Amino acid sequence: MIREGRLLRGGVLGVVGLGLIAPIAAGLWQTARAGFGVLPALGLTEWSFAPWQQLAAQPGFGSSLRLTLVTGLGATLLSLLLAVGFCAALQGRMRPAAGARLLTPFLATPHAAMAVGLAFVLAPSGWIARALAAPMGWQTPPDLATVNDGWGLALMLGLMVKEVPFLLLVILSALSQIPVARHMAAGRSLGYGRGIVWIKIIMPQVWPLIRLPVWVVLAYALSVVDMALILGPSNPPVLAVAVTRWFSDPDPAMILPASAGAMLQGGVVLTGIFLFWLAERGARPLGRWWLRRGGRGLRAGPGLWMALIAGMMLMAVAALALLSLLVWSLAWRWSFPQLLPESWSLRPWMTHTGGWGQALVQTLILAAITVALSLALAIAWLEGEDRARLPRAAWAQALVYLPLLVPQIGFLYGLNVVFLQAGVSGGYVAVIWAQMLFVFPYVMIALSDPWRALDPRLVSAAAALGAGPWRRLVAVKLPVLLRPILTAAAIGVAVSVAQYLPTLFMGAGRIATLTTESVTLSSGSDRRVTGVYASLQAALPFAAYVAAFVLPAALHRNRRDLKGAPQA
Repeated sequence: MIREGRLLRGGVLGVVGLGLIAPIAAGLWQTARAGFGVLPALGLTEWSFAPWQQLAAQPGFGSSLRLTLVTGLGATLLSLLLAVGFCAALQGRMRPAAGARLLTPFLATPHAAMAVGLAFVLAPSGWIARALAAPMGWQTPPDLATVNDGWGLALMLGLMVKEVPFLLLVILSALSQIPVARHMAAGRSLGYGRGIVWIKIIMPQVWPLIRLPVWVVLAYALSVVDMALILGPSNPPVLAVAVTRWFSDPDPAMILPASAGAMLQGGVVLTGIFLFWLAERGARPLGRWWLRRGGRGLRAGPGLWMALIAGMMLMAVAALALLSLLVWSLAWRWSFPQLLPESWSLRPWMTHTGGWGQALVQTLILAAITVALSLALAIAWLEGEDRARLPRAAWAQALVYLPLLVPQIGFLYGLNVVFLQAGVSGGYVAVIWAQMLFVFPYVMIALSDPWRALDPRLVSAAAALGAGPWRRLVAVKLPVLLRPILTAAAIGVAVSVAQYLPTLFMGAGRIATLTTESVTLSSGSDRRVTGVYASLQAALPFAAYVAAFVLPAALHRNRRDLKGAPQA
């Protein structure tokens, strides 16, 4: 069986390497060639730095680069501080399971849908302005750039609304692997406050467990496109949006500076990760010096409560944004400064034929196929490890995280060139393939820990009764791990629904999904239609999460839990 497991795991690694990692490498290579002046389609075969010179000469290039760094680094740092402070303030008062259920609506909502809702709330004619209209005496929307502002503050807020819940969940998961209560009791007995115990004792143990997820958050914040199109500055935009526009320019020569910009985008992400790594290395000697100094005078309690209040306000704004999607999709007449619509209508929902119905069907098809393939691949990988009796390899984990750390805009153009040469671009195959580059890593990460935590005695008992490896998988492992499998599938659905750039590039504009349509409609004037698309976009992942909670309970309702048996 060990040999069979090694063959199974080797086959899966071959599929992952050739099907997921090799396309990224090929895409990066094609982008790099164009970034250095090699574009045979235009008759350019000589390597040069001309594309970089054209990139530097683009109007607003410097401002785009500055906005990228400010919004990406700022949103990530603030999100990390809020998430750590929130967990520290509520440590011992909130269970991880309860926290996961509370955060589910925010985690499930795609970035573009959340951005549309936030635009409805933050706009000069949004809910916040309407609530302030009476005390401020406003009869018309104020002349304030609350969305698409030049500083990128709305974009930073949108990124934080999505990043803080994710980091909260990651930190809560890390805390379950550390004896936090004992550390807290020991630190408090020595006279340290709760906040100082967290900074000096708990966070040094938590950080190695959350380092990679934080890097993923940083990479996304520095290269986001869909949220930046809806909430970010428009003239000039952040670098990723500018590069996307250059790739879509009617002049094919713009592919050269766009490719150089895509390479620069990758360099920006690498620089951001390097800065975090450098800060970690620099904090070690400072932290040791601070620990040895032993001071107890500094109090971090007020800061923790400020983080808690800020986190709760952030979630309240996010909840208001989600509610605004539904309200706008049902509103018919809603003049400023009315707090609620004057009249309601289902007319925006009645245009499903040739409208949102087609986008919904295509979104469901893409999500179903990508999640099914990703689940099969992840289960085969983990089953192969079990049969081969191999531990988790660090290089394998790095292989899984790689697609999440490389900015999408950095390789999608090149990947599209590869798909064009292979004759698969512009159809479902190309879009599904591109989406799997991002769906599979999230599915694998979500499923790996529950799978490896399964009690081996269950499998041993089945083997003792004569069950073969495949029967043990189908009759024991999969039923016991039904909830984690469905949860991983729900995460995969959320990731698939949220994909904007892969669908846009690989679909060549022929495959319209709820996300691509929501981003396009967000710049229009009809909020009602935009609300319909964004509501559906937010509802699909949420429905998948609900199914992941409800289906196992319904299927196992007649089963009695054995005392002491682990519950997956």
